[in-house]
Amino acid sequence: MKILVVEDNESVCSMLEMFFMKEGYEGEFVHNGQDGFDRFNKGKWDLIIVDWMLPIMDGVTLCRKIRDLSQVPIIMLTAKDSESDQVLGLEMGADDYVTKPFSPLTLMARIKAVTRRYQMEAAEKEDGNMISSQYFQISKDSREVSFKGQILSNLTPKEFDLLYYFVKNPKQVFSREQLLDRVWGYEFYGDERTVDVHIKRLRRKIGTPAQPFIQTVWGIGYKFDETEVKNED
Repeated sequence: MKILVVEDNESVCSMLEMFFMKEGYEGEFVHNGQDGFDRFNKGKWDLIIVDWMLPIMDGVTLCRKIRDLSQVPIIMLTAKDSESDQVLGLEMGADDYVTKPFSPLTLMARIKAVTRRYQMEAAEKEDGNMISSQYFQISKDSREVSFKGQILSNLTPKEFDLLYYFVKNPKQVFSREQLLDRVWGYEFYGDERTVDVHIKRLRRKIGTPAQPFIQTVWGIGYKFDETEVKNED
């Protein structure tokens, strides 16, 4: 596996290089955002790890520029742990984030999970990738969502994956841990707020308080239901 790491802290890079060698990964390290973008354009990568705070070009900008050109998995490293910062990184196209300081074992688990999910999607070329419901038509091949007859063009990659999974499994209740496993591709290992952040943003794009589509099942998790509700966050 070829991994591009854009990180200006050389101690972090040295640590990751050691763990990459143990896992048999091929890592390349650059130390500012502009060099990261240039190197991205010159290579073929299985995964990109981007630090939020970078010289010359910040990690959020770099993530957005990469996502405009490629669907390569991106994990963001960030010392920012507020919900608004997480949302910004995810909206720019990051597939996951790891908050500093972090355990290398945590990052290795996230790397394996993200790449496993992408490999599964690449192998999932079969009939039935178009699903529909009362209000939605979703094509997994073209990654297009039609909502009430209009194309939704403002979904992030992970929001698309989450909506696809919910619409494919209507009225089934899923815990946060189950969604992490089945949509993110790993058993719960880290911060389950990742699920809450994505669902909150997805609700704002597709629903209303009376018809959120993704409903909270208190004490358990979430479900997709197109019927209206009386009380819903």
